[in-house]
Amino acid sequence: MTPLNRRAFLGSSLGGLTAAVASPAQAKVEEAPAPRKIEELPTNLGPQETLFLTWSQDPTTTMTVQWIGPAIAAPTSVRYVTRTGINWKAEPTITRPFPKTNLKVHRAELTGLTPGTEYLLQLGTTPQVFRFRTMPAKANDTFTFVSGGDCGVNAHAVANNILAAKQEPYFTFIGGDLGYDNGTSATSALGFIRNYAKNMIDPKGRLIPLVTCLGNHEVRGGYRGKREDATFFFPLFEGLYKERSYATLDFGDYLSLVTLDTGHVSPIKGEQTDWLESTLRARAERPHLIVANHVPAYPSFRPSGSTTKPMKNGILDLFAALPGAGTGDENRKFWCPLFERYGVDAVLEHHDHTFKRTHPLIDGRRSKYGVPYLGDGSWGQLRAPSPPEARSYLASVGKAYHFTVHKLEGEQRFHVALEESGRIADICSTTGKRPALRG
Repeated sequence: MTPLNRRAFLGSSLGGLTAAVASPAQAKVEEAPAPRKIEELPTNLGPQETLFLTWSQDPTTTMTVQWIGPAIAAPTSVRYVTRTGINWKAEPTITRPFPKTNLKVHRAELTGLTPGTEYLLQLGTTPQVFRFRTMPAKANDTFTFVSGGDCGVNAHAVANNILAAKQEPYFTFIGGDLGYDNGTSATSALGFIRNYAKNMIDPKGRLIPLVTCLGNHEVRGGYRGKREDATFFFPLFEGLYKERSYATLDFGDYLSLVTLDTGHVSPIKGEQTDWLESTLRARAERPHLIVANHVPAYPSFRPSGSTTKPMKNGILDLFAALPGAGTGDENRKFWCPLFERYGVDAVLEHHDHTFKRTHPLIDGRRSKYGVPYLGDGSWGQLRAPSPPEARSYLASVGKAYHFTVHKLEGEQRFHVALEESGRIADICSTTGKRPALRG
């Protein structure tokens, strides 16, 4: 098959689409919509049932502690101490609404922590003691993290939570489509957090921090939404996403994780791409530079080229159903050249509900200096992928619930795709720093 060229992917722009507008003769005054009903959620939740950790600043020296629950009698501070220490410190909590519900988001940010250190944690005066650890200070300390996407709240998602926790990762990255709340179901959003809080504890009893990015199932309408359309996502992860729906998390001076928004709240073209270029340029020499987003540049299930047909099996997707649009068109046009130019070591993609690994790619063609794309989001959702021979960019694919274990040491990276059963689906390495191709 002829090698894939990105330029062949590029179809007509989505920018020409416009909403239908009623003519003056048809216009009428409409009444204001009724307020949305508050979703009544359980008020007897203990903090430990929804407790999870995340970050908004350097993970070597900070930790954000969060839970969802009622405001009445909630702990008003978080206490912490190194595992071998005796002098406990306290940080006050702040409370934010968990929108459209009778619950609140409780949060405390711990700063000035020691890198590579285990801590004990208490919520106020509650008796239960939790454990967590900060990220190592330097890249020569080996560490592991796990990644995946498209979870939901089903038994497969829970099984992968349990298996992922057994890998003792320093953190988990979920690339969008967490609980499939669609910006409307607080029950689904809460269900994802409860599953995570219950199961994402490693064999040594340490809580595993969660980092995530925006997917279409966090947003009312999926794409081209406003910030408020991601009803439950931003109240939970606004620390990292204070100003934008995309961000960079810098782990000391050795790892940068760049998380992008594939058109759910922020357009790909324009401001986000400008931000991405300056962000990657400033971090091109990092030992590990990894990008993550939801909709893939190189899909394993949805059409990558232009199409005017909806998906099979009655599944509709904006990027697949609109005339002239193939999945990942804008990623390939605006972002992939930047990944190649500034030496991105790997891109984590999701959305298609398969296991996927591409060849290292430059301009859609296989190259030893190219960027590998790992995905495709089957933590708790599943589809059959296209066979590798059907798409020349695919190196390995499979139909399996899975996540990927990433082991990093120095400038070496090993990526192991684990199926829900524990079977190894794939192993690859991206050893050494991929050269930037500026110019």
